[in-house]
Amino acid sequence: MPIPQSIDAVQAMLDAQGYVCDRALGTVVFLSLKLGRPLFLEGEAGVGKTEIAKALSAGLGRRLIRLQCYEGLDASSAVYEWNFPAQMVAIRTAEAAGGSDRQALQTELFSDDYLIKRPLLEAMQPDEAGAPVLLIDELDRTDEPFEAFLLEALSDFQVTIPELGTIKAPEPPIVILTSNRTREVHDALKRRCLYHWVDYPDFQREMDILTARAPEAAASLSREVVAFVQRLRTEDLFKKPGVAETIDWAKCLLALDVLTLSPEVIADTLGAVLKYQDDIQKLQGSEAKRILDEAKASLEPA
Repeated sequence: MPIPQSIDAVQAMLDAQGYVCDRALGTVVFLSLKLGRPLFLEGEAGVGKTEIAKALSAGLGRRLIRLQCYEGLDASSAVYEWNFPAQMVAIRTAEAAGGSDRQALQTELFSDDYLIKRPLLEAMQPDEAGAPVLLIDELDRTDEPFEAFLLEALSDFQVTIPELGTIKAPEPPIVILTSNRTREVHDALKRRCLYHWVDYPDFQREMDILTARAPEAAASLSREVVAFVQRLRTEDLFKKPGVAETIDWAKCLLALDVLTLSPEVIADTLGAVLKYQDDIQKLQGSEAKRILDEAKASLEPA
């Protein structure tokens, strides 16, 4: 599928994949696609940053390549490594056969046949469907040396393998970087990208998201769920629930054939919406009822 030629077209494409985005997010996604610039998305966990890349991949019919970041991630793990066990087998086979052409053996050992492509290198390979979507997820989990390495990769869309030389992407991939902001990412990397903060949605947009992702839920239950979660986010919690938790909770309630929220149902299913015991403890007793009453009151006509 060709790149959408307007902001409205981008929003429509994402909406068709069940991803509801506002005008501001649709604009920055459109500019990223139009200008070929990486898109850097920051926000709390569970607000839909990763889902944007998945929706773009599905909407454009492009391959999704995901690099999940973690502490200690280095360039070799992200780009390539050699298949050492296969190389050792080839060396022993050559020795057993009495092969003496060391130069030819070395050339064979460091060829594509023994190269294991990791996400960054995979994203720079030609693809008949078009440039893939490269998701560099949770970049804030890595360290500064890896960020410095990414500067070259994102500036020139090329990587260097000492044994093979420089490999440049025939067409730059569509790059989405995400961060939960557990630490600040260096300005030099941010300057290579377009930036957007993905915030918690307002009531109506979260309703639209829930309708798209859990259409089987009754409108009345969806309104109660969204109102409760929206109110819950105003509480002093260690980890506020994201949109992902809203969707998960609604699906759990559906599985239990729940028609309306009650303090008892909330107590039984809090593990779907809150992920820390301290937060769950805060909603024991009358607290859940208080928040539920406030949530239901907010749904009543003024």
